[in-house]
Amino acid sequence: MYQAIVFLPLVGFLIAGLFGRTIGARASEVVTTALLFIACGLAWITFFQVGFEGQDIRIVLMDWFTVGDLKVEWALRIDSITAVMLIVVTTVSALVHLYSMGYMHEDPCRPRFFAYLSLFTFAMLMLVTADNLVQMFFGWEGVGLASYLLIGFWFEKPAPNAAAMKAFVVNRVGDFGFMLGMFALFFMTGSLAFDQVFAEAPALVGQNISFLWGEWDAPTVIALLLFVGAMGKSAQLLLHTWLPDAMEGPTPVSALIHAATMVTAGVFMVARMSPIFELSPVALDVVMVVGATTCFFAATIALVQPDIKKVIAYSTCSQLGYMFAAMGAGAYSVGLFHLLTHASFKALLFLCAGSVIVAMHHEQDMRKMGGLWKKVPFTYLTMLIGTLAITGFPFTAGYYSKDAIIEAAYSSASNFSLYGWIMTVTAAGLTSFYSWRLVFMTFHGKPRDQHAYDHAHESPLVMTIPLAILSVAAMVAGYLLYPVFVGHDVEAFFRDSIYLGAENHVLHAMHDMPALLVLAPTFLMLIGFVVALWFYVLSPEVPVALARNYNGLYRLLLNKWYFDEIYNVIFVRPAVWLGRLLWKRGDGTIIDGFGPDGVSARVLDITGRAVRLQTGYLYHYAFVMLIGVAALLTWFMFVGV
Repeated sequence: MYQAIVFLPLVGFLIAGLFGRTIGARASEVVTTALLFIACGLAWITFFQVGFEGQDIRIVLMDWFTVGDLKVEWALRIDSITAVMLIVVTTVSALVHLYSMGYMHEDPCRPRFFAYLSLFTFAMLMLVTADNLVQMFFGWEGVGLASYLLIGFWFEKPAPNAAAMKAFVVNRVGDFGFMLGMFALFFMTGSLAFDQVFAEAPALVGQNISFLWGEWDAPTVIALLLFVGAMGKSAQLLLHTWLPDAMEGPTPVSALIHAATMVTAGVFMVARMSPIFELSPVALDVVMVVGATTCFFAATIALVQPDIKKVIAYSTCSQLGYMFAAMGAGAYSVGLFHLLTHASFKALLFLCAGSVIVAMHHEQDMRKMGGLWKKVPFTYLTMLIGTLAITGFPFTAGYYSKDAIIEAAYSSASNFSLYGWIMTVTAAGLTSFYSWRLVFMTFHGKPRDQHAYDHAHESPLVMTIPLAILSVAAMVAGYLLYPVFVGHDVEAFFRDSIYLGAENHVLHAMHDMPALLVLAPTFLMLIGFVVALWFYVLSPEVPVALARNYNGLYRLLLNKWYFDEIYNVIFVRPAVWLGRLLWKRGDGTIIDGFGPDGVSARVLDITGRAVRLQTGYLYHYAFVMLIGVAALLTWFMFVGV
């Protein structure tokens, strides 16, 4: 059963990828989608067996390779963390496959698209079931490859190509840190298998490791290097720039990347490596600061973006910051809780956005929308549910998971607990504002493009069924699973899959917060709603006036704090200059000048001229011989023997 969960998507990829043209687009869609739903059903069975019945499982598939002292097995590790990730990945992926049958029905390359979706899912499943860091890195790179293929699916257009390349390159920066962390772990523990690494982890306390011309605390160096990898995959501040550009891919791809696969890989990795992170308070402080800062930073950008998908993309970046803030607080189960609930409402929001885009004939600018609630009432209803969930409306999924993170940040023993609380609770208000801004600009007011509005229509059933399922999850997942991830059942559910140090009491401390602080996120959520209602329904002229009066701040947020421009100056232009220098001067002037255009060219010139001496006439050769004899006689006359 467990092998089937992982490899059924691979089978779908092979069928659609190799035989898609033969069996046709419809058969490719049906086969890949059916296999994903089978894997999803098996994943839910696994979730209850492993999580609630305590049946942790390790299945060795084969010996992968042995190099010196490094022996790596290909094995599936099925424990509570894995079980959570299995239901997230397979459920969202299955619904995205189903939704894509409607969204992509006009695309002639559907077999390739569904093959890539299944490959993406397989790579993520390999990542979350990994029993060692090498196997995890295989899945880690697999989701990077699949994201490149899917973001650049419409490769005929320049923008998707550039976005795919940007995602690939930025993630290589994070992956380099991940590899260094793996090397350091092997150097210090002699293994990359989780069981051996975790068994050796306590011995790392007090040990130093040479890094960057100095001696540093080994657990801190290892944890921070691994976290650099997580920052890249999960689009944290400084390595976040690829995420909004990934919106150039089809909308179902955005839902899959943002809700269930690539961006959640970093959060999962930190939770999996909790025995290492718990050894370094410094590393946890860094995780807290980066996560909380990203949470606030991305939310500020989402406030003014006009593209409906980019608003949701920066929302993802912000919500990932929440998850890392929980990890930095030592509340790993709380971070995983938000990962799960976020998957439901973020997939819902993206798929609702896709439904709107289809209704508006692939228009994504919210400034050209308005009044659509009459045209797409079911999409409007499900978008409302997703918005209530992400803003933390009482008793929705986000209310339980996001508020738990804010409480954990405040209650943690981190040196930056107050900073984490301020950033996360402030972001709660910003999240409410930009989420309701999206709803009001898209569905309320007067139509801004009458022609597109007149032809707008509700999506087909194959697209609305996933919206209905995700809406239910966005409403009830938090209430049902709160005891498992935050309440009294945490230790029983996660057992040994998450490690908490002896000094880590955050799960108990967060239940003793002052009532006023507990209510703060809800209060700010209401303020955000009221302000958005005022700005975009009651007095639409207010945001226009604010943007004009505070044009500098507005431009800063609209241009995403100018990170792309700064990186272009610091990294891109010097890299292009260096590449051009090596091309024109190094390759062109030196190598070609000395080689093909230098020595080789002179040899060709000389041989070409020498060839012309071979005329084929006997009297020419006799004349040359006569000159040679005369030259020899002259030599002997003047020089002698």
